[in-house]
Amino acid sequence: MRVRTALGLALALAAVAAAHAGEWPQFRGPTGQGHAPDEAAPLTWSETENVAWKAPVPGRGWSSPVIAGGLVWLTTAVTDRETGTSLRLQSYDVRSGDAVRDVEVFDISDTTLLNQKNSFASPTPVIDPSGERVYVHFGAQGTAAVAASGDSVHEVLWRTRFPYTSQHGNGGSPILYESLLIVSIDGYDTAFLVAVDAETGNERWRAVRPAPISQAYSTPLAIRVGEADQIVNVSAFRASSHEPATGREIWRVEYPGGFSNVSRPVYGHGIVYLSTGFNEPVLLAVRPTGTGDVTDSKTVWRLRRGAPLTVSPILVGDGLYTVTDSGIATCIDALTGEIRWQHRLGGNHSASPIHAGGRIYFQSEEGVTTVIAPGPRFEQLARNELDGSTLASIAVADGALFIRTGTHLYRIEETH
Repeated sequence: MRVRTALGLALALAAVAAAHAGEWPQFRGPTGQGHAPDEAAPLTWSETENVAWKAPVPGRGWSSPVIAGGLVWLTTAVTDRETGTSLRLQSYDVRSGDAVRDVEVFDISDTTLLNQKNSFASPTPVIDPSGERVYVHFGAQGTAAVAASGDSVHEVLWRTRFPYTSQHGNGGSPILYESLLIVSIDGYDTAFLVAVDAETGNERWRAVRPAPISQAYSTPLAIRVGEADQIVNVSAFRASSHEPATGREIWRVEYPGGFSNVSRPVYGHGIVYLSTGFNEPVLLAVRPTGTGDVTDSKTVWRLRRGAPLTVSPILVGDGLYTVTDSGIATCIDALTGEIRWQHRLGGNHSASPIHAGGRIYFQSEEGVTTVIAPGPRFEQLARNELDGSTLASIAVADGALFIRTGTHLYRIEETH
């Protein structure tokens, strides 16, 4: 059964359709759009309140937690200046926080980050619906499938690599669509959307982007339009939609000057909402029903004021909520593009917001999470702070929040 949100969002990926309240199998959750499937979530917390457990995470990584089968998974990079960097996949028991698995997936010679804000382990893993495999992507350093359980000799099932040159390192996360693992490759020297066989790692199709190209760091989104699915991908200078089985382009919208795109698109009300990236960001609302270049024919509205650079938007009812990197939150009428309110949250923002328990959670890089009520007026419900930096997005499962800081993984839940 495909997952539907109560807010009229699109049918979710078939690969994550079986997700329930105890699972958060990919970046931004079961639907890929930041919505928790259950109705419970803690409102307040701190280092001394509502922390069920706090587990140390070695190395450096900004991948968001993913959850299935009673385990929380994330990637990290452990660097030794003398020997290089170990790119690893780790898991923790969802109830106790005990470390369960620690798998070296790749061993690279690089030790210097291309961007000091980034990491060697920023893309979020994705878990197979069966719970038997976890797929990881480390940008140009490689992509792999790892057994969720089993002996240490055969835990990495396959590895593949798509080399490219990027200014800031890795960023975009992989997605699963039926039997395909799909990743977006966007570099200075090459740019394409590629699908590999999730079982073997063999390439099934490649959709090469026409010139001009440049770096981008976005994650694709599978949507349902009429009786067919589409893979929507945001890249430098254009966003495009593709036929999942073949990679054939269905439609595209162009925005010359927009590049270094990070935020993942969202879909609802028959509209795709996407950000055009750096320089002068624009938030676009596009109907995914055309073919070819639909820049003029299918663009519903454009918004420059408050358009996000890094953070993905979230759609709750007929409100589209965004936050800029500098912490200005905006609520937009999703149908018209009219701004309903703007409010300065403070801090810097990289993590994408979530909707859980009827509330929206915005997390800053400084460890502060502002909780608001969705609606036509700004209403702050809580402001919570943890030690350390927080660039990874929050995951939700079984009424608990899972938050990754620069040094630890937390399970936050009502403990009294």
